[in-house]
Amino acid sequence: MLMAIFSDIHANRPAFEACLTAARGRGAERIVLLGDYVGYGADPEWTVDAVSDLVARGAKAIQGNHDRTVRDSSETMNGDARAAIAWTRGRLTADQQGFLDRLPLTHSDGDVLYVHAEASDPPAWRYVRSADDAARSLAATAARVTFCGHVHRPALYSMSNVGKMTAFVPTTDIPVQLLSGRRWLVVLGSVGQPRDGIAAASFAMFDTARGEITFCRAPYDIDAAASRIRDNGLPGWLADRLYLGK
Repeated sequence: MLMAIFSDIHANRPAFEACLTAARGRGAERIVLLGDYVGYGADPEWTVDAVSDLVARGAKAIQGNHDRTVRDSSETMNGDARAAIAWTRGRLTADQQGFLDRLPLTHSDGDVLYVHAEASDPPAWRYVRSADDAARSLAATAARVTFCGHVHRPALYSMSNVGKMTAFVPTTDIPVQLLSGRRWLVVLGSVGQPRDGIAAASFAMFDTARGEITFCRAPYDIDAAASRIRDNGLPGWLADRLYLGK
């Protein structure tokens, strides 16, 4: 099965539409969404409805920290993020907020685990930024492959059967075989707000038959997304950073 995996959409409609089109063009048979559908961007209503529709048609979706914060204001965030979430609360209906609130923190599928941040304590929203972080997550689960997001920068980590870690940054469109002799943690890039210095939206394709992960990029209309942010009075930096990929 060929799966399309998306994370950190952040209410960026043009980016998500571009990624969905690209994934379907690559033959995606199933969709998994790793959270943070809202926050930062200016199209939360459309994004939540799009995710809800995908779930109704068989996609799996989990909750991210921005999704949780819509109804739980105790979550810690920086000023721009808080401003965007406060604005988002006023845009979403009770049903849309309820959809986000009911999403699970994890989803397991055989020997694969999906989580927004990392597996040792999903509601703590810890970042995976190093091999040590990845090892902590891998030690917390029996899954052979874990997919997460939250960092907004693609990365791959693996652990040997004696606990030796490897880490590297994947190359776009170059498949990586997730060798059976190792356990893997795959960190997705962001659909709606990449932070790896590349402005194009990021997602991944997972070939379950071959055991291969391919990181993909989808160019999109950044001007449209940035204009929507500015026109709705959201912090200007949230628009500016889209051009920078940071």
